[in-house]
Amino acid sequence: MNKYLILTSLFAFALGIEAFGQKEDLKNRTPLISWPTEFEPGKSKFFVHNEIEISAPPEVVWNILIDALTWESWYEGAKNVSFVNPSDKVLQADSQFNWETMGLKFPNTTIKEFEPNRLLAWESKIKSIQGYHVWLIVPTAEGCKVITEEAQNGWLTFFEKTFQGKKLHNLHDVWLRELKMRAEMVD
Repeated sequence: MNKYLILTSLFAFALGIEAFGQKEDLKNRTPLISWPTEFEPGKSKFFVHNEIEISAPPEVVWNILIDALTWESWYEGAKNVSFVNPSDKVLQADSQFNWETMGLKFPNTTIKEFEPNRLLAWESKIKSIQGYHVWLIVPTAEGCKVITEEAQNGWLTFFEKTFQGKKLHNLHDVWLRELKMRAEMVD
């Protein structure tokens, strides 16, 4: 009986908690991104928001970002990136790519929005988790601000929120810092 009460209590607690920082991320989300209905951040199971100021023009940042085949050389969260169409060399409006991140394989990740130097979004779908990742580049007087937001659904988000609530947020911070470093070296 005690084991049942403990497990039930832990499960109820886990269902009731929000991912560490998710409330803050939802509060900070940008109104400049239009979301597909199924990934609306307030209704999704998991959401992260990250941003950084970069002292480089949007074009420089964009060119680094769409060069997906180099991600794994400078971003620890990307592994085994390849294009479904082997003739693709960088991300394009109709690209699909395969990759691994956070220990999961995401085949056929599909570009959904592609506005050069401004907006890039892709959708990743596997049975356990579905995600929509957006990159928004906003020009500033000193260069640009890069905002990245991701909304997720699927049963695996429960475990992600409960046991790794800050992992995706932290990885996106790393991705942005590395992007900043690369862009500011080029410019």
